[in-house]
Amino acid sequence: MHNNIYFKYFFIFIIFFNIFSNKSFADDKFKLFLKNFLQEKVSKKYNKNIINDLKKNSYYIKRVVELDRSQPEFTLSLNQYLNKAVSPTRIKKAKKLYQDNYSLLKKIETHYKVQPRFIVALWGIETDFGRYTGSFKVIPSLLTLIYDGRRAKYFEKEFFYALDILKSGHVKMNSMYGSWAGAMGQCQFMPSSFIKYAQDWNKDGKKDIWKTKSDVFASAANYLKNTGWNYNQTWGRKVYIKNLTKKIDEKKKYKLSYLKQINLLNFDKKQLPNSDISGRIIFLNNEKDFGYLAYQNFDNILKWNRSNFFAIAVGSLSDHILYGK
Repeated sequence: MHNNIYFKYFFIFIIFFNIFSNKSFADDKFKLFLKNFLQEKVSKKYNKNIINDLKKNSYYIKRVVELDRSQPEFTLSLNQYLNKAVSPTRIKKAKKLYQDNYSLLKKIETHYKVQPRFIVALWGIETDFGRYTGSFKVIPSLLTLIYDGRRAKYFEKEFFYALDILKSGHVKMNSMYGSWAGAMGQCQFMPSSFIKYAQDWNKDGKKDIWKTKSDVFASAANYLKNTGWNYNQTWGRKVYIKNLTKKIDEKKKYKLSYLKQINLLNFDKKQLPNSDISGRIIFLNNEKDFGYLAYQNFDNILKWNRSNFFAIAVGSLSDHILYGK
């Protein structure tokens, strides 16, 4: 009896010893990596304040590595995804926020030539209109990913972009929050995208995509503008594909006038409009009746996030905002 109790406690001791010794080992290895990394790659390029901040605020985040290595396979159907991403609650909220910010959005539209409904839709799909922007500190997350080594070169570039953002005074290190992979703020820019596209709309000297709505909207608009956004077009449309009389190459773009001839219909089975606009058809798995006709701006949204589901969700939410669909 006593031997069983001793064995039980010994077993528990071994488990906790392994947990804490492994953690200590990981921490020690990370500390050594950090010391060498700061000395060899960072100290010559950045001032002492940034180096001191890095020493104080850099640590290994086990959860970041777990998330990087176990990203779940995308198993939702498009309808399941849209039910979550473009829910009635989100549509209602999007319409309200579109009206609440209409004056600001129109000024940004005039400057960047990007329709406001797409800015609000991206804002909604990415972070639920700024409600959830990520709970990880960007600097230790990126350092953890560099240390882990799986995509070290990519994350090292992003890390130095992040340091440039700090050096320019746009945000403080302890306020630089994002996703586990370093996507930041209400528009979820990676540091490299921030450097290229972030805007200081309110002219306060800071490009603040975390808390300043005008900077968030302008930055998103500037991103789309610089990827070749076509202000005179929409994103695409849901279409009825069952009556097609000719085979379609998914990778090829066709004029609407031709697609109309081969009996592609709008989702409500009505005729497509007369237009010379070109688009490609996206066919969906396990869906024989409906697909999506994607125009140039759909491909621009894909440059933001390379997921057809994401781009369809943004386009669909933007339609709900403007047309009440």
